Amino acid sequence: MAVWYWTARAAIGWVVLLVLEFVWRLADPNGPGWHGTGLVITAVLAIAHLIVMPRWRYRVHRWEVTSVALYTQAGWFHQERRIAPLSRIQTVDSERGPIEQLFGLVKVTANTASAAGPLRITGLDRETAERLIDELTTIAQQTPGDAT
Repeated sequence: MAVWYWTARAAIGWVVLLVLEFVWRLADPNGPGWHGTGLVITAVLAIAHLIVMPRWRYRVHRWEVTSVALYTQAGWFHQERRIAPLSRIQTVDSERGPIEQLFGLVKVTANTASAAGPLRITGLDRETAERLIDELTTIAQQTPGDAT
C-alpha cells in the first residue's frame, strides 16, 4: 500500500502543475509555441517520476527495532541512516493525513533529545504501526529518567 500512497501523493502535485500549465496555454492561445512543449515535457517527467519514485523509495526506506535501538534509513541519492538507542526515546507519535487515511497508512515519529531531530517511519499499515507504537512506548516507559 505504501507504494500506491507515495504514487498518489506525488500525483497530486503533478496534476496541479499540469492543470496550471494547461490553463496558461488556454488563456494565451496565441502565445509562444513552447507552452505546448512545456506541457508535454512536464507530462513525461510526471510519468517517469510516478513510475520510478515510489518503487525506489520502497527499496531504500527501511526501519527496524531491536532490543537496544531503533534504526531508520531514508533518502534518494543522499541516504541517511539513523540509530536511536531505545533508552533515548522520549515520545512516540502517530499521524494520519487524509491521503494516508484513504490508504489505511500511518506515520510514526520517535522523538529523542538528538539535535538531528526525530526518527520518522512512513507508510506503515495500521496494525504494524500500532504494534510499533506499543513496543516503543512500553520501552520508553521502562527507562528511568527523562531520556536525555
